[in-house]
Amino acid sequence: MDALINLYQGIMLILLFLTLTIRSIFLYLKNGIFPFVIGKDKKGFNAVIEILFLIGLLIWSYEIITIIFNIEFHIIPIDFVNKIILNNIILKYLGMGLIFIGYILFLMSLVSFGKSWRVGIDSKNPGKLVTNGIFSITRNPIFVYIDLYFVGTALINTNILFILFAVLVIIGIHYQILQEEIFLSNFYGQEYSEYKKRVRRYI
Repeated sequence: MDALINLYQGIMLILLFLTLTIRSIFLYLKNGIFPFVIGKDKKGFNAVIEILFLIGLLIWSYEIITIIFNIEFHIIPIDFVNKIILNNIILKYLGMGLIFIGYILFLMSLVSFGKSWRVGIDSKNPGKLVTNGIFSITRNPIFVYIDLYFVGTALINTNILFILFAVLVIIGIHYQILQEEIFLSNFYGQEYSEYKKRVRRYI
Protein backbone atom coordinates (compact mmCIF):
# COMPACT_ATOMS: atom_id res chain seq x y z
CA MET A 1 0.00 0.00 0.00
CA ASP A 2 2.82 2.42 0.86
CA ALA A 3 4.31 1.82 -2.60
CA LEU A 4 1.03 2.84 -4.27
CA ILE A 5 0.73 5.93 -2.08
CA ASN A 6 4.31 6.90 -2.89
CA LEU A 7 3.58 6.37 -6.60
CA TYR A 8 0.59 8.69 -6.21
CA GLN A 9 2.80 11.32 -4.60
CA GLY A 10 5.25 11.03 -7.47
CA ILE A 11 2.53 11.36 -10.09
CA MET A 12 1.02 14.44 -8.42
CA LEU A 13 4.44 16.08 -8.09
CA ILE A 14 5.17 15.45 -11.77
CA LEU A 15 1.73 16.77 -12.73
CA LEU A 16 2.38 19.97 -10.76
CA PHE A 17 5.67 20.79 -12.45
CA LEU A 18 4.52 19.53 -15.85
CA THR A 19 1.38 21.69 -15.70
CA LEU A 20 3.41 24.75 -14.67
CA THR A 21 5.94 24.16 -17.44
CA ILE A 22 3.42 23.56 -20.23
CA ARG A 23 1.25 26.50 -19.20
CA SER A 24 4.28 28.80 -18.98
CA ILE A 25 5.59 27.79 -22.42
CA PHE A 26 2.12 28.23 -23.92
CA LEU A 27 1.76 31.73 -22.46
CA TYR A 28 5.20 32.76 -23.63
CA LEU A 29 4.88 31.41 -27.17
CA LYS A 30 1.32 32.60 -27.76
CA ASN A 31 1.27 35.91 -25.87
CA GLY A 32 4.92 36.73 -25.20
CA ILE A 33 4.24 36.62 -21.44
CA PHE A 34 6.71 35.16 -18.98
CA PRO A 35 4.49 34.31 -15.99
CA PHE A 36 7.14 33.72 -13.32
CA VAL A 37 7.58 37.06 -11.60
CA ILE A 38 8.44 35.86 -8.08
CA GLY A 39 11.05 38.22 -6.62
CA LYS A 40 10.88 40.52 -9.64
CA ASP A 41 10.86 44.23 -8.73
CA LYS A 42 10.51 43.23 -5.06
CA LYS A 43 12.55 44.74 -2.25
CA GLY A 44 13.21 44.01 1.38
CA PHE A 45 11.06 41.54 3.29
CA ASN A 46 8.70 40.76 0.39
CA ALA A 47 11.60 39.75 -1.87
CA VAL A 48 13.09 37.56 0.86
CA ILE A 49 9.74 35.80 1.47
CA GLU A 50 9.23 34.98 -2.21
CA ILE A 51 12.80 33.70 -2.67
CA LEU A 52 12.55 31.60 0.50
CA PHE A 53 9.32 30.10 -0.82
CA LEU A 54 11.10 28.96 -4.00
CA ILE A 55 13.96 27.47 -2.01
CA GLY A 56 11.48 25.78 0.31
CA LEU A 57 9.57 24.34 -2.65
CA LEU A 58 12.76 22.77 -4.01
CA ILE A 59 13.67 21.27 -0.62
CA TRP A 60 10.11 20.01 -0.14
CA SER A 61 10.09 18.45 -3.62
CA TYR A 62 13.41 16.72 -2.99
CA GLU A 63 12.18 15.31 0.33
CA ILE A 64 9.15 13.82 -1.43
CA ILE A 65 11.54 12.23 -3.93
CA THR A 66 13.57 10.71 -1.05
CA ILE A 67 10.41 9.02 0.19
CA ILE A 68 9.35 7.77 -3.24
CA PHE A 69 12.77 6.27 -4.05
CA ASN A 70 13.83 5.47 -0.48
CA ILE A 71 16.84 7.79 -0.65
CA GLU A 72 18.68 8.04 2.66
CA PHE A 73 20.26 11.47 2.16
CA HIS A 74 18.08 14.31 3.50
CA ILE A 75 18.57 18.08 3.26
CA ILE A 76 18.13 18.21 7.04
CA PRO A 77 19.84 14.97 8.15
CA ILE A 78 18.26 14.77 11.61
CA ASP A 79 16.39 11.58 12.49
CA PHE A 80 13.94 13.43 14.73
CA VAL A 81 12.89 15.67 11.83
CA ASN A 82 12.50 12.89 9.26
CA LYS A 83 11.01 10.15 11.43
CA ILE A 84 7.35 9.27 10.81
CA ILE A 85 5.42 10.08 13.99
CA LEU A 86 1.98 8.77 13.01
CA ASN A 87 1.49 6.07 10.39
CA ASN A 88 -2.28 6.12 9.85
CA ILE A 89 -3.86 4.91 6.61
CA ILE A 90 -6.97 7.07 7.07
CA LEU A 91 -4.81 10.20 7.31
CA LYS A 92 -2.91 9.09 4.20
CA TYR A 93 -6.14 8.67 2.22
CA LEU A 94 -7.35 12.04 3.48
CA GLY A 95 -4.07 13.61 2.39
CA MET A 96 -4.34 12.03 -1.06
CA GLY A 97 -7.88 13.37 -1.38
CA LEU A 98 -6.84 16.91 -0.44
CA ILE A 99 -4.03 16.86 -2.99
CA PHE A 100 -6.37 15.63 -5.74
CA ILE A 101 -9.08 18.19 -4.94
CA GLY A 102 -6.42 20.89 -4.86
CA TYR A 103 -5.07 19.89 -8.26
CA ILE A 104 -8.56 20.09 -9.79
CA LEU A 105 -8.84 23.61 -8.32
CA PHE A 106 -5.46 24.41 -9.87
CA LEU A 107 -6.55 23.28 -13.33
CA MET A 108 -9.81 25.22 -13.06
CA SER A 109 -7.80 28.28 -11.99
CA LEU A 110 -5.54 28.12 -15.04
CA VAL A 111 -8.57 27.85 -17.33
CA SER A 112 -10.28 30.84 -15.69
CA PHE A 113 -7.09 32.90 -15.54
CA GLY A 114 -6.38 32.66 -19.27
CA LYS A 115 -3.41 34.87 -20.13
CA SER A 116 -3.70 36.75 -16.82
CA TRP A 117 -2.02 33.91 -14.90
CA ARG A 118 1.16 34.88 -13.04
CA VAL A 119 3.36 33.34 -10.37
CA GLY A 120 3.87 36.34 -8.12
CA ILE A 121 2.69 39.94 -8.38
CA ASP A 122 3.24 41.42 -11.84
CA SER A 123 2.91 45.16 -11.23
CA LYS A 124 3.85 46.09 -14.82
CA ASN A 125 1.61 43.70 -16.75
CA PRO A 126 -1.02 42.26 -14.40
CA GLY A 127 -3.72 41.47 -16.98
CA LYS A 128 -7.43 41.83 -16.40
CA LEU A 129 -9.16 41.13 -13.09
CA VAL A 130 -10.52 37.57 -13.27
CA THR A 131 -13.80 37.00 -11.43
CA ASN A 132 -15.45 34.21 -13.43
CA GLY A 133 -15.22 30.42 -13.25
CA ILE A 134 -13.63 29.11 -10.07
CA PHE A 135 -12.90 32.73 -9.09
CA SER A 136 -16.61 33.20 -8.47
CA ILE A 137 -16.27 30.72 -5.58
CA THR A 138 -12.88 31.66 -4.13
CA ARG A 139 -10.68 34.70 -4.75
CA ASN A 140 -7.50 32.62 -4.40
CA PRO A 141 -8.02 29.12 -5.82
CA ILE A 142 -4.33 28.54 -6.59
CA PHE A 143 -3.34 29.50 -3.07
CA VAL A 144 -6.03 27.16 -1.74
CA TYR A 145 -4.47 24.45 -3.92
CA ILE A 146 -1.02 25.10 -2.47
CA ASP A 147 -2.37 24.93 1.08
CA LEU A 148 -4.23 21.69 0.32
CA TYR A 149 -1.15 20.17 -1.33
CA PHE A 150 1.16 20.89 1.59
CA VAL A 151 -1.39 19.83 4.21
CA GLY A 152 -2.14 16.69 2.19
CA THR A 153 1.56 15.87 1.95
CA ALA A 154 1.93 16.35 5.72
CA LEU A 155 -0.97 13.94 6.33
CA ILE A 156 0.60 11.32 4.06
CA ASN A 157 4.14 11.74 5.43
CA THR A 158 3.55 12.61 9.05
CA ASN A 159 7.02 13.74 10.05
CA ILE A 160 8.13 16.99 11.64
CA LEU A 161 9.62 18.32 8.40
CA PHE A 162 6.44 18.07 6.31
CA ILE A 163 4.24 19.26 9.16
CA LEU A 164 6.52 22.28 9.63
CA PHE A 165 6.45 22.97 5.89
CA ALA A 166 2.63 22.87 5.91
CA VAL A 167 2.39 25.34 8.81
CA LEU A 168 4.94 27.73 7.29
CA VAL A 169 3.28 27.58 3.87
CA ILE A 170 -0.16 28.36 5.29
CA ILE A 171 1.29 31.39 7.11
CA GLY A 172 3.34 32.47 4.09
CA ILE A 173 0.44 32.06 1.66
CA HIS A 174 -1.81 34.16 3.88
CA TYR A 175 0.83 36.89 3.98
CA GLN A 176 1.16 36.76 0.17
CA ILE A 177 -2.61 36.99 -0.24
CA LEU A 178 -2.69 40.12 1.93
CA GLN A 179 0.06 41.68 -0.20
CA GLU A 180 -1.79 40.85 -3.41
CA GLU A 181 -5.01 42.31 -2.00
CA ILE A 182 -3.25 45.62 -1.40
CA PHE A 183 -1.92 45.62 -4.97
CA LEU A 184 -5.25 44.59 -6.50
CA SER A 185 -7.15 47.23 -4.50
CA ASN A 186 -4.76 49.94 -5.67
CA PHE A 187 -4.73 48.76 -9.29
CA TYR A 188 -8.37 47.80 -9.90
CA GLY A 189 -10.03 50.07 -7.35
CA GLN A 190 -13.82 49.82 -7.13
CA GLU A 191 -13.98 46.76 -9.39
CA TYR A 192 -11.91 44.76 -6.92
CA SER A 193 -13.77 46.18 -3.91
CA GLU A 194 -17.06 44.94 -5.35
CA TYR A 195 -15.50 41.57 -6.12
CA LYS A 196 -14.28 41.23 -2.51
CA LYS A 197 -17.82 41.77 -1.27
CA ARG A 198 -19.16 38.94 -3.46
CA VAL A 199 -16.49 36.29 -3.02
CA ARG A 200 -14.59 35.09 0.05
CA ARG A 201 -10.80 35.13 0.36
CA TYR A 202 -10.54 31.35 0.61
CA ILE A 203 -13.88 29.61 0.13
